[in-house]
Amino acid sequence: MKIRRALIALVVLVPSVVTAPASAETFLPVDPGASGAYKVDVRDYHLGDRVVDIPAFKIKSELTGRAYTPVGAPGRRPLVLFLHGIHVPCYAKGMDPDELMEWPCPKGSKPIPSYAGYDAPAKALASQGYQVVSISANAINLADFDTQMTGSLARAQLVLAHLKLWQRWSTHGDGPFGRQYVGKVDLQRIGLMGHSRGGEGVARAVQLNADLGEPFGIRAVLLLAPGGFLRPNLPGVALSVILPYCDGDVSDLSGQRYYDDTWYSMTRDPAARSTVLLMGANHNFFNTEWTPGRSVADSDDDWTADDKAEPCGKKSKQRLTAVEQEAAGRAYMAGFFRLELGRETALLPLLDGSNARARSAGRAVVSVMAQSPRRYDVARLDGASGVLTGSARTRVCASDCVRNPYGRYPHWVTDPPVEHLPAGRVTELSWTASDGRLRFDLPVGLRDVRQYDVLSLRAATEKATDLSVRLTDGHGRSASVPVSTVSKALQPLPGKLADLLPKVMLQTVRIPLAGLPVDLRDVRSVEIRTDRVARGTAYLADLSFSTPSLSHWRPRMLPVLSVADVDMVEGDSGPRTADFKVRMSRVSPRPVTFWAEASGDFTSDVVAPFHARVTIPAGHRSATVKVPLRPNKRDGDDVTFIMVLSGSTDAMIGRSLADGIVRDDDPTPAITISPGVGTEGRGGVVFQLKLSAPSDRGANLTAELRSGTAKLGTDFVDPEGGLYPQVDAGKTTGQFVVPIKDDKLREKAETFAVVITAADGAVLKVPYRVQGTIRDND
Repeated sequence: MKIRRALIALVVLVPSVVTAPASAETFLPVDPGASGAYKVDVRDYHLGDRVVDIPAFKIKSELTGRAYTPVGAPGRRPLVLFLHGIHVPCYAKGMDPDELMEWPCPKGSKPIPSYAGYDAPAKALASQGYQVVSISANAINLADFDTQMTGSLARAQLVLAHLKLWQRWSTHGDGPFGRQYVGKVDLQRIGLMGHSRGGEGVARAVQLNADLGEPFGIRAVLLLAPGGFLRPNLPGVALSVILPYCDGDVSDLSGQRYYDDTWYSMTRDPAARSTVLLMGANHNFFNTEWTPGRSVADSDDDWTADDKAEPCGKKSKQRLTAVEQEAAGRAYMAGFFRLELGRETALLPLLDGSNARARSAGRAVVSVMAQSPRRYDVARLDGASGVLTGSARTRVCASDCVRNPYGRYPHWVTDPPVEHLPAGRVTELSWTASDGRLRFDLPVGLRDVRQYDVLSLRAATEKATDLSVRLTDGHGRSASVPVSTVSKALQPLPGKLADLLPKVMLQTVRIPLAGLPVDLRDVRSVEIRTDRVARGTAYLADLSFSTPSLSHWRPRMLPVLSVADVDMVEGDSGPRTADFKVRMSRVSPRPVTFWAEASGDFTSDVVAPFHARVTIPAGHRSATVKVPLRPNKRDGDDVTFIMVLSGSTDAMIGRSLADGIVRDDDPTPAITISPGVGTEGRGGVVFQLKLSAPSDRGANLTAELRSGTAKLGTDFVDPEGGLYPQVDAGKTTGQFVVPIKDDKLREKAETFAVVITAADGAVLKVPYRVQGTIRDND
């Protein structure tokens, strides 16, 4: 095996030494994507198209899946469940696409088997002794095309429905498999993989499972190119997020927020987490049923740019083929579950940030950022810290680090309904000379770091730069390591596509401690130095000593937060609030915090914008989130909105969404309509409207014209677009005009009628007739 070796430059008070950096290219001794010893039995099950209740959408979904079973594997096997993302539900040649948006599929069409697209990772895992099941979510996908709020909960409910199914099959036997799985499946060793919107679905399944008292032992979650509207975080659960650099669907790579939002969300978190940035990969090709030439239905390459000079262009040599991407996905998906469920420690270097290669991943270029549960945080760098000297300057920033935090900046993307949760806070270090220093002194009692393997941090830049990291011990000896010798974190990622590339993402810098000529029993300080480049800027986070480690999942580790709905009357005046009760499953010995944000398309100013960090003190079990209201005496619509909980610390969030309804209690104003008068040649007949009181929703009428002595079409005409008189919100008066024709006949004044057939926002007995008069001008 040929290994490229880089040099770590050392500035020391003893002779220099040379060590092999952690970033040197090495191959894992175990190939996570390779087939194992067991033959794999593959069988589909289909229990009906509308058989399981999905309360989030008030629909019934299919119970369809594909089971991958290791033949002859002894004892209870860990269960890994895969969930695909959103896709149209049906396909048929020659049918209009709109006709296919039904469930069950219309006659002449078939369901798209998205669940069947993960054969490669599923078979790899099953051959190693894992029970794998991939499930279908077509009914939910159809319902989810018009919402981003409740789709993840619906998918979570479907995931738990399948887990309950497998619980029954593994205890009593039933259904299409009889007693085949009795005693064969371990429901306390479960891993979940979710692709695209399936990612948020399985993340919410962890929360829903916690809210139900953890009937299932969900220990590991892998999110594949995930979406994440509601910002769920997953403390205490092993987590890996695979982000394809050329994702043309979730093109902002906002799935990075799962890592960032779970970052430091639990005191002494026993879970490892990682982000895998997979260069040259797109969104779809992890699933063969979403891949052209491999799918039964039409499919496409979601990255549309084809410029071969760009790293993601379809003609670029840096793009992975569909087969290459599938192989890389198989290696990292199988590797994650084998590591966290199978406890194969030989696979730690795959996901600990050292970027050891899996042979079956082929030529895929991967960058892994990682957080080990076994670590000593020197400085999180998400707040002011350290001692500055020389030309170095720092500021703590998040989305305000850059002007436009979208597209190119995954750490700082914000989307409704959670738009204000602070996330991705980093230290921006800038310097104008080589004398800049940012020093962190280690306190007494925390200077012995012999139990750790590496000193690491995360770093990113927009322009190529370099820094060095220096350790100094109690004897005054120092070792200085240039970042460029151990990591490419301070080299920009590739691409020059406006608003999309290059991405600016924190990457791991790992400095092995073995061989450094300092006394690891007595490290006094760690310095970040600007002695490599005279001028530059870099983003920094997570300075820590660590040792790669497996997660240590325990049931019911954390209390579970849940929020209740609010349904209330507006009132007329005074300070009022919509009070959302948030309760925990049990008291906590330490304070619990969470982010609360009200979101909705408010049609009036009754509900004030609201977002806040809320704390439940240690020993307490509940909190009240008070959303300010601005009650008034004006008639208006009922205001509906949602309360979202996210960003918890030292608690798991269970029910994260609550509905808020503020019911208007003000009387609907009456409307009067004055007879209209107009003169030929002067535009039309004008009718005046008057409300008895201003209204927040205004008044909207529907009217029809009737001939009298004046004839419709001869003397007057319908307005273009119809006749819909209205009084604007907040106003008490309005008018509408009926166009009239100017003939050359001398005649008496003529009349017609306007008939009001419906009135919304105003009291009026309908049908209501009002007369219009046309005066002659000849």
